[in-house]
Amino acid sequence: MDFVFNEDQEALASTVKRFLMTEMTPELIRELWATPTGRSDRLWDLFASQGLMAVSVPESYDGMGLSEVEWALLAQTYGYFAGPEPLLDTSLVAVGMLNGLPSGAWRDELLRDIAAGAARVAVTHPVNPYVSDAHVAQVLFCEHEGELHRVMPDACSWQAVESVDPSRRLFELDWKPDASTRIASADEAAPLLAASLDRGAFAVAAQLLGLTQRVLDVAIDYSAQRKQFGKPIGSYQALKHLLADVAIRYEFARPVVYRAAYAIAHNDPQRALYVSHAKLAATAAAQLAARHAMQVHGAMGYTWELDLQIFMKRIWALAGSWGDTTFHKARVADTLIGARAPIGPARTFELES
Repeated sequence: MDFVFNEDQEALASTVKRFLMTEMTPELIRELWATPTGRSDRLWDLFASQGLMAVSVPESYDGMGLSEVEWALLAQTYGYFAGPEPLLDTSLVAVGMLNGLPSGAWRDELLRDIAAGAARVAVTHPVNPYVSDAHVAQVLFCEHEGELHRVMPDACSWQAVESVDPSRRLFELDWKPDASTRIASADEAAPLLAASLDRGAFAVAAQLLGLTQRVLDVAIDYSAQRKQFGKPIGSYQALKHLLADVAIRYEFARPVVYRAAYAIAHNDPQRALYVSHAKLAATAAAQLAARHAMQVHGAMGYTWELDLQIFMKRIWALAGSWGDTTFHKARVADTLIGARAPIGPARTFELES
């Protein structure tokens, strides 16, 4: 059994990493903080030119037709650079919803618009108290009493909610559902909302993996440059242990996130278990990385001038997005204990009949 990504998947992720390394800089992120929307149309167009918007869109709608397995690397890379744009909400979560809806004029046109970079989509879900990027969305998918509605921006109003991360633009939404906005009944919407929760939580977990690596890299670089008593502080055993603990936690979380991607892509019956495990593992790794990176930097880590704050604040913000730790622990417990799931080493390689 092959547990590694193939050459094409690695090459796609490598291409995106080189692109983001040039375009998604900390300097740009700081510039966007000062703009009214916090978003960049130029950057969104560049995402589309790189094919990022079309990853999950079926080929029949001008997309690439790839799965969550490819997103495992792409979302991790996006997290590493702390991209502020709603890339994953639109091209992974919203596209997943659209793929689950029957073909129709507006649905097919929206898929093509997403692939071309002509549309941002905001997605609401009961697990999230606020909706992100409603202010720049061309379309909003909203849940109401279990139903799924398609809401246009001019049919709703929103109130901004402050986030610990200046790049996160969160809103309280005010809108009125009616028959013209309903695109799925409660029965039809239930599997779509369940799948969007899993895709959203997986997307956050993958980004947290990337942020863990970025914060670790920042801490390692600082520990090599900062000197005390004539020696780099990274040469002291206490700091080595801090950074080694992060690296170990990261390596344990990585395959868990990749397993969740595979479970979503293949609609595994235990998908919710794997996704919640991934969110928990990635959140724990990222939060540990943030704490230890701050300890390595000392008082300097609290200053506005250091880029470390960009990545730490994103970790804090994403930790509660698409379900907090309590929520995902409860999902794991329900699956393992309540449903008496077949688990353990003897079950690992069982094939489903």
